[in-house]
Amino acid sequence: MPSYKELLKQRDALEAQIGEARKRELSDAISQVRSLVVEFGLTQTDIFSGGKRKSSTAGTSVPAKYRDPATGATWTGRGKPPIWIRDKDRSSFEIK
Repeated sequence: MPSYKELLKQRDALEAQIGEARKRELSDAISQVRSLVVEFGLTQTDIFSGGKRKSSTAGTSVPAKYRDPATGATWTGRGKPPIWIRDKDRSSFEIK
């Protein structure tokens, strides 16, 4: 059975081989990707958007519809209601 030090040397040698193999394969993969990009005329958006298009309303803010008179906290009426308005008549909290 090999000693601890021998096993460490083997591990170092294997890690070096793994690093070299990764560099070779990575280089081949990059070459393939570049040739496909050129062949199909792809753009960065084509490749990295994941096929998803941004919604025209994404990232827009909605004005608050309700305000807590005690703390001044507001809520738009979207999503889970905050504790201060939950299970209460919302008409008394409306911002006019």
